[in-house]
Amino acid sequence: MLVDTPGVHKPDSSLGRKMMVEVREALEGCDLVLVIMDATHKLDQRDGFALDLVKQSKAKAFLILNKIDLIRDKERLLPQIEDYRKLYKFSDVFPISALKRKGLDVLLDAVIAALPAGPKYFSEEQVTDQPARFMAAEIIREQVLLNTSEELPYATTVIVDGFEEGKRLTRIAATIYCERDGQKGILVGKGGQMMKKMGTSARLQMERMLGTKVFLELYVKVKPGWRESRAFVEELDWRRQLEQRMAEMGVKHEDL
Repeated sequence: MLVDTPGVHKPDSSLGRKMMVEVREALEGCDLVLVIMDATHKLDQRDGFALDLVKQSKAKAFLILNKIDLIRDKERLLPQIEDYRKLYKFSDVFPISALKRKGLDVLLDAVIAALPAGPKYFSEEQVTDQPARFMAAEIIREQVLLNTSEELPYATTVIVDGFEEGKRLTRIAATIYCERDGQKGILVGKGGQMMKKMGTSARLQMERMLGTKVFLELYVKVKPGWRESRAFVEELDWRRQLEQRMAEMGVKHEDL
């Protein structure tokens, strides 16, 4: 089972604190930690903070240096690797390029070899334990990331307001929240073209995921300072959304 955590950072908002709770929970009881670092960046205090968390987990860890395709002189990697090893005793180090797919096969083989055999928790065809409602929100977030400037995705989030799945058609309503009117203008685009572009791409991905036609209603709302609102950040947790949905349907945990 692979758990992809949020990026490790020192939190300065309710959203950041929530993300770091997710990181710490993921580290509990894991067999192997993959520490992914940008090979084009020099080691700094933020990296030390991340490695301190790995030390607390006491799990076996691999260091993965990504983006080596951007480094012409590969010998530069050797002192960089040595600097990381001074901070933590990694079981192994893997220079890779995710973009160029270099070194991924070697990494995957090492991961499989390092993991103990365990019970079969999921069926062969199941690729995630996340509900389709959550995955729909992630697909929309991905489109925001791909289609807007670097800063904007971190000021936006997505909540799925409605999700009605049928045999042939799934109706989904979702809202993209941002913090300022200027951000809303970027997300909507001239004449609504950006919204249309993101909505169309997201809808096609959802159809492939769900195996049905999808009718997607997409909205943009401004919610100033939403990252600082603890109550709003808690609403983003898909587990809480699922509990609320079950409560609306009159379903209790003991009925499942």
